[in-house]
Amino acid sequence: MERVLRVALFSCFLFSLCISSFAQNQTCKSYSFSENRQFVQCQDLPALSCFLHWNYDQIAGTVSIAFRHTAASSSKWTAWAINPNGQRMAGSQALVAFVNSSGSAYAYTSSIDSESPSMQSSTLKFTVSNLSATFINNNEMTIFATLHLSQDLLSTNQVWQEGPMSGVNPSIHNIGGENLKSMATINFVSGEVGGTGSADSRLRKRNTHGVLNAISWGTLMPLGAMMARYLKVFKAADPAWFYLHVATQSSAYIVGVAGFATGIKLGSESSGDTKSLHRNIGIVLFIFGALQGFALLLRPKKDHKYRLYWNIYHHSIGYSTIILSIINVFEGLHLLNPAEKWKKIYIGILIFLGFNAAMLEAFTWYIVIKRKRAAAHDKHSHGVNGTNGVNGYGARTHPNV
Repeated sequence: MERVLRVALFSCFLFSLCISSFAQNQTCKSYSFSENRQFVQCQDLPALSCFLHWNYDQIAGTVSIAFRHTAASSSKWTAWAINPNGQRMAGSQALVAFVNSSGSAYAYTSSIDSESPSMQSSTLKFTVSNLSATFINNNEMTIFATLHLSQDLLSTNQVWQEGPMSGVNPSIHNIGGENLKSMATINFVSGEVGGTGSADSRLRKRNTHGVLNAISWGTLMPLGAMMARYLKVFKAADPAWFYLHVATQSSAYIVGVAGFATGIKLGSESSGDTKSLHRNIGIVLFIFGALQGFALLLRPKKDHKYRLYWNIYHHSIGYSTIILSIINVFEGLHLLNPAEKWKKIYIGILIFLGFNAAMLEAFTWYIVIKRKRAAAHDKHSHGVNGTNGVNGYGARTHPNV
């Protein structure tokens, strides 16, 4: 009898281990949703006991998702987001859910604009429909939604989090452990999920594109124009100012073409992208830069009858290029949404260039006015005294009367 009992206890122990192992190794594929909801693709996410299920509708351009958090509670909030700018919270377009005071699951959208967000309700950069949430078994929160995504968001970064509630408001989450591991890439078409991959590669390309264009069009172009405008007032700088101007603008254009090429590459990888303003300004800048190159080859001499028209053409295209360059750098910063410090750095560069331009402009006018006055004085002195006497007729001998 004792032997039979021992066998029975050992069998129960093995059975419990099997059940425990099965429970711990459950995957999203073994889960069945209620209300006949079905999802073709799913992935076990690597942190916080979370799972992502989805259906991709290529014709409609939508992704229907179900994000499950199986370690939730009524005192915690749950969030899932995509972030084309990187595997971080800032810039994330989030779906957030929590259990409200009536005991029901409540879901809303929140655009995360910093590393310490308020998590308040706000619209996202893409359309979200059919948003809802369920909270079952006192430990499982599921967020349902249909995302209307452009082509470039079909392969992107995803982040997810959990944190405590403070009354009716989400509070800051832990900043250690699995909360720092809750990020990955996601490809809604192929179903691939990973810690790094094409999304990070795309982000590097976007960063490279932004840096090249901010340096070339946004910084070197205005600097080259300042050289032409303010150095030539110094006689000792002629013709050095011209060669400096050409060298700076040529360097800016070469670097700018590299930035333009990365933009074309990014655009070819993002069919259906809607960033038309940034793209169109970039094309116009590329054309203007080429026109300025032709202008250098067709530059007439100073005393040529067409030099005035060339100057009007060269200056109009040049200043238009600078204005559009600065506008497009800010448009790019808005789209890339980097850390706030980068926008501040570029604003600082513009303030520095603007301040120096204002000082040099005032100094240039001072020198020009001074030279005009000196020239007028010399002309007046020459007209009164001449070189042959007080009245300009010299010391001519008058005939005797």
